Amino acid sequence: MTKQIGDAAPLLAIMQKLRDPQSGCPWDKAQDFQSIVPFTIEEAYEVADTIERMALDELPDELGDLLFQVVFYCQLGKEQGLFDFETVVQRICDKLTRRHPHVFEGLAATTTSEIKQNWEQLKANERSKRELNSALDDIPLSLPALSRSIKIQKRVARVGFDWAELDPVVAKIHEEIDEVLFEVKQEHVDPKKVQDEMGDLLFAVVNLARHLGVEPEKALRQANQKFERRFRGVEAYAQADGRAMTEHSLAELDGYWDKVKQDEANK
Repeated sequence: MTKQIGDAAPLLAIMQKLRDPQSGCPWDKAQDFQSIVPFTIEEAYEVADTIERMALDELPDELGDLLFQVVFYCQLGKEQGLFDFETVVQRICDKLTRRHPHVFEGLAATTTSEIKQNWEQLKANERSKRELNSALDDIPLSLPALSRSIKIQKRVARVGFDWAELDPVVAKIHEEIDEVLFEVKQEHVDPKKVQDEMGDLLFAVVNLARHLGVEPEKALRQANQKFERRFRGVEAYAQADGRAMTEHSLAELDGYWDKVKQDEANK
């Protein structure tokens, strides 16, 4: 353990210097646990984006930015006498050792299914030792909505609150679509009710993704990227035609969209 901590010593020293009350950086000195959370989330997404783009030459820089966030929290914890970097490293080492008994304790588990089952049981045992009143306790509120939805659904599924078949999952989506349309067709549309029904619909779609083994956050990011790529292709066709996008009819733009899709299929 000492070697790993030693390897991080230069970074820890830089962080301590940045927070020095006399000679430190004014911006870094002004931060607290709450204020740097948005930056932590942003850096995590930048790591994910780099991996999805397979820009692996950029990954060390992005991972360094993310690691800096961890070091920042550790410096704040150290200043307040709560914990330090060594505490964090020791905690994760203990957790990984504890949750991998098939590696460190000789527990028989050879298949991925067995390993996952053991992992979930160990996590459940850990939660049972804390003062938790619900299967949904300790799911972070700050998670992205799609990610939190699937965590909620996985938790309730573990205690038997789940459909075993796909048909009712799909039927629920159709039901939620009908409820959205019912609200938007009212003579006096209530935006709050529409939002509420849209939330139910999105939650139901996430449930379908879970049953299909699809990570919804990743799937939506990919859909965003695909739409952006194709829309840029539409813009290129419009520019080649010598007219602005707004000077084209929707039918013309749809035609460009179909051409872009065909171009992709022919590659």
